[in-house]
Amino acid sequence: MPKPVTPRSAKALDSRQLDLPLFVEPHVDAALPPSSPSSPTQTPASPFAPATKLRRLTLNGRTLEYTLKRSARRTIGFAIDGTGLTITAPRWVTLADIEAAIVGKERWIFAKLAEWQTRAEQRALPRIDWQDGAQIPYLGKPVRIALASAHGRLTFDVDAALLALALPGSADAQQIKDRVQGWLQGEAKRLFGERLDVYAQKLGVGFKGYALSSAATRWGSCSSDGRIRLNWRLIHFPLSIIDYVVAHELAHLREMNHSPRFWQTVESIFPEFREARHTLKHHPPELLPAL
Repeated sequence: MPKPVTPRSAKALDSRQLDLPLFVEPHVDAALPPSSPSSPTQTPASPFAPATKLRRLTLNGRTLEYTLKRSARRTIGFAIDGTGLTITAPRWVTLADIEAAIVGKERWIFAKLAEWQTRAEQRALPRIDWQDGAQIPYLGKPVRIALASAHGRLTFDVDAALLALALPGSADAQQIKDRVQGWLQGEAKRLFGERLDVYAQKLGVGFKGYALSSAATRWGSCSSDGRIRLNWRLIHFPLSIIDYVVAHELAHLREMNHSPRFWQTVESIFPEFREARHTLKHHPPELLPAL
């Protein structure tokens, strides 16, 4: 059973929520021009954009859209995910300096945006024809769906990898999909709880509770009060991948960051984390059907 966060663990937490993204590219920083101010208290030489704004820039005939965010950071940061390019810059840096940094990283930016487009197209490929005999991935292996009597009950035969639904042969696709998704989420709730208990004991930490997530861009998260959320679609992956995400989120109860000490903490309870992390970053699209 989940146990309260110990005072030692609570002390390591702050008010942020740490997320494990699906595919977010790491931030890349751009050095500021030598003439840029070294302190945010200095006044910029020209006007700059509002705190957050969608902007466009034409580069060699190609239009680049990006979200510009202002913060107290001291460098210009670039991040690319499913929503596109986000640039975070100090409040005192001019738009001219930001656009100069974009030009300097033009090749990298367009290459990463193209990779994301490819990933999006690949993830859209798998489709399930919701009918008797359809297959779904469960813990990294295919499971066949079978329609049974409407007066029966849902059963799962592990050895035969067969999920028998309590639905008549006349059931429509939506009914089948809803029943299967409900079973998958139930399995996720049960299994994730078991794995959280195992790895919390290994690490010597407690968590206040956990819940399933349907996030489109996050595999998991850990809040500062010790509550963990895990994406139910992880149930499609082998158990080793689930264990990695569980270990990752529990490690935030010791280190509320992604510092070297955090990764050492993850490795202490899940030594194979590098392979699992790579799988999540470049997962085969067939493991995530379009449910």
